[in-house]
Amino acid sequence: MWSDVIDLRNFYDRPLGRAVVRLISRRLRALWPRLEQQRVLGIGFATPYLDVFRGEAERVLAVMPAGQGVMRWPDAEGGGGLVALADENVLPFPDRSMDRIVMVHCLESTAEVRTVLRECWRVLADGGRLIAVVANRRGLWAWAERAPFAQGRPFSQRQITKLLRDGMFAPIATTTALFMPPVWWRLFGSWAAALDDLGAKLFPTIAGVVVVEAEKQIYAVPFDAVPARQKRQLARAQSSPMDPQLPINRP
Repeated sequence: MWSDVIDLRNFYDRPLGRAVVRLISRRLRALWPRLEQQRVLGIGFATPYLDVFRGEAERVLAVMPAGQGVMRWPDAEGGGGLVALADENVLPFPDRSMDRIVMVHCLESTAEVRTVLRECWRVLADGGRLIAVVANRRGLWAWAERAPFAQGRPFSQRQITKLLRDGMFAPIATTTALFMPPVWWRLFGSWAAALDDLGAKLFPTIAGVVVVEAEKQIYAVPFDAVPARQKRQLARAQSSPMDPQLPINRP
């Protein structure tokens, strides 16, 4: 079940939503400190988190799933839109056209998780990387009905890591965020970041979200014994005497 795009927008327009963006964006920037000449794609409702990359990346685009709905981004009037409405199972981009993908409010809601990851694998360039931000099954945010992280299917760190591996991604870094409770208090603006850093070190299992960076895995083509065996048989047949009256040495 996808969250409605209007509900997502309203959440991120409130002080609590803006605090969430600041905290999670710190983790994204720590994982990707420099993205010059990189093409970045956001999938789900990732636009609040893409602004941190727009000043340096070559291109930043976003896709919002059809089940969620779409709204204009960026908000500045007069600028060209950088977001599209599309089926998350059939991304409208060529193979190997993106260098980085950020997934937020995506994997928890889609019914075809493996298909979505396969599409991400397809559009990522060789050596490209993906960051998945998912609701933590053990965190308070997965139970806060007014927060978008309570919508859909939460994951444990082990579950999301296995899911990415099954999708032909190699997880290379895992971190956590959102240790503040899912309510707004004015003091959160001053100590939420410090609480997040302390919680990530001491109590990572109770974080609101799990953030996993993974690299596109290129597997070697498996050895196919059947064609190889057929080629050997054909080679022996070609080298055998064609005259049926001539003796044939058999092992």
